[in-house]
Amino acid sequence: MNTLVKFIIVILLTGINAVAQNIDFEKSNFPDKKDLFKEARNNFNDGKEAFDLGKKEYDFIMDQYINTHKFFPVSRNDYRRAGDIYFKQAQPFLIKAQDFNPNNAELNYMLGVINFNLNPQTDASYRYLEKAYNLNPKISDDLTYFLGWAYQFQLKWDDAIKYYQLFLNMLNLDAKANAIAIEEANKKINECKVGKYEMANPQRIFIDNLGNNINTKYPEYSAFITADESMMVFTACQDNSTGGRIDEQNGAYFEDTYISLKKGRLWTSSQNLGPIVNSDDHDATAGLSADGTSMFIYKYKEKDGGDIYLSTLSGTTWSKPEKLNKNINSKKHESSVTLSSDGKKLYFVSDKDGGLGDRDIYVSTLDDKGEWGISENLGPVINTKYAEEGIFIHPDGKTIYFSSKGHKTMGGFDIFKSVFENGKWSEPENLGYPINGPDDDVFFVISGSGHHGYFASAKQGGYGDKDIYRITFLGPEKNPLLMNEDNLLASVAAPVSEFKAEKIISSGPKLTVLKGIIRDDKTKEPLEASIELVDNTINQVIATFKSNSVSGKYLVSLPSGKNYGLVVKRDGYLFHSENFDISASADYHEVEINIDLKKIEIGQSIVLKNIFFDFDKATIRSESANELDRLIKLLTENSTLKIELGSHTDSKGSDDYNQKLSQSRSQSVVTYLINKGISTDRLVAKGYGETAPVATNDTDAGRQENRRTEFKILSK
Repeated sequence: MNTLVKFIIVILLTGINAVAQNIDFEKSNFPDKKDLFKEARNNFNDGKEAFDLGKKEYDFIMDQYINTHKFFPVSRNDYRRAGDIYFKQAQPFLIKAQDFNPNNAELNYMLGVINFNLNPQTDASYRYLEKAYNLNPKISDDLTYFLGWAYQFQLKWDDAIKYYQLFLNMLNLDAKANAIAIEEANKKINECKVGKYEMANPQRIFIDNLGNNINTKYPEYSAFITADESMMVFTACQDNSTGGRIDEQNGAYFEDTYISLKKGRLWTSSQNLGPIVNSDDHDATAGLSADGTSMFIYKYKEKDGGDIYLSTLSGTTWSKPEKLNKNINSKKHESSVTLSSDGKKLYFVSDKDGGLGDRDIYVSTLDDKGEWGISENLGPVINTKYAEEGIFIHPDGKTIYFSSKGHKTMGGFDIFKSVFENGKWSEPENLGYPINGPDDDVFFVISGSGHHGYFASAKQGGYGDKDIYRITFLGPEKNPLLMNEDNLLASVAAPVSEFKAEKIISSGPKLTVLKGIIRDDKTKEPLEASIELVDNTINQVIATFKSNSVSGKYLVSLPSGKNYGLVVKRDGYLFHSENFDISASADYHEVEINIDLKKIEIGQSIVLKNIFFDFDKATIRSESANELDRLIKLLTENSTLKIELGSHTDSKGSDDYNQKLSQSRSQSVVTYLINKGISTDRLVAKGYGETAPVATNDTDAGRQENRRTEFKILSK
């Protein structure tokens, strides 16, 4: 292109911009449209009056945030809702005025601000604001700030940086007075730089909307799942909420908790948990135990900003929520909670006094009395002077996911990951684009397998306000098939066809999920039973659970790298034990075992799977202590029982050698019991050698199953 042509284009563009002049709502500017002008002027005034009320409320909240980095939400629905009621009132009046006079800077500014607050995902906000800027760049001091923010939401990072820089230049004219606002503007510029980097290095994932069984035109968010993804609880502001009330702060229905179960690959239609769990006020899901039996609920209370309650599942019924103690709840705002898989640590979010800034993440440990102890702040590696939210700990017990407005975010809340190793938390890692974006990405959870994550977002193409999405983490075989946010959103109605060609990988830690049904051995009826998880290496019970009283179902998370004993007990029944030796390098897998408990009757026998001997010897190893103590307890509580202790070997070695080894091992167990006070005449030692296999001797797994010690009831 030659210089003359360039010059002509510049002149033409300059002429076009010169034509776009600001036109005030004055009679003299519309001499031939007096009647239409009067109506338009009234619409302008009515819209401006409502807008000013909304902007005043919005500015108050923003001033509080910029000066203290604190928000004060009534509910957990949204953190950018200030002024929405007034903005919604103003919008139709201003649109009518805009139809009459599209070239008024103040009118375009107001519509830009309104559209940004009501629906920042659309491009309407920056188009209005850009036009306002071209008509009169000084129409409002925060015009360039809103322009930068609007472009940031459109992932137009360079344009956003340009306008943030213009806003920053204005602030620098009085740097001392504007120091806090300057810090905020610089933060927004850094967010855009992070966004630009993350978008250039997208994660290998699919993001799927969970569909209309979960999502509606109303907001759905704060989803929590069991470790095996069989159940989900979440929060929604739907028109069937308990009490049917509407929040004056944001015009939405009050929050309620909902539940959905997974059948095959689909989630069932969600159900409101009803008036036992929900009240007429705000009730939001705040956490869920890995086995789905303990649900934490946020309940709003005006006097203290909201507290955490606990509801437990008994059979098919959730209990009335009970408030957690003062070591968790304070006079300030507690919002989200996550329970470690062993049930002994509770992580939660609070803005109580003594924190590092806005809401921080704390941890409390269960004491010997079953109460939550004094909480500790997780410290500056995790917490910032900005808000942290949506804490979730993986069933491995050491990996946390949380949202933060601090750290290296792309804007709003981003989701981060940190691992507790060698006595400290690792530097939080941004989960990247397109999981995170410039809007609030909060309340992320991940399945035990690490294959799927769940989170809420107000992405384009959803069913309404916030929707719940599932992330599928993909393998590295292929180059990314989809490189922009719109294409990465695959709804249930229109799934991505390439999905089956991709390999799903685990993005989470190593874990085994053990689940099944506990039943009566003869009737096969489901039973409620207590379950103890034992670390055999240190002979310590590390967690206790119960199976469901109606279904008999249980679910236990087993982080890799330990030798576990699992013991199932119920009054009137023999205890049942299982052993799981899971190497530190073991990948995620699910093990389903239905456990049939036997009543204490003559002839009944059980295998003691957590009794261990030294190799090729009859010496009982220390890891057997818990199993033997359970046997002693059973014999003590049933003082007339007489039992046989029988040991078995595999087929390796000679018949005579195996017979002698098994007899010696049985005798070792009997001797141990006698030394612990059990009468000799109640115990019989019997060695069976290789004569009674329960599995093939042709494989390592079969031979291991054949090597066993069991006891049989001889008389009662």
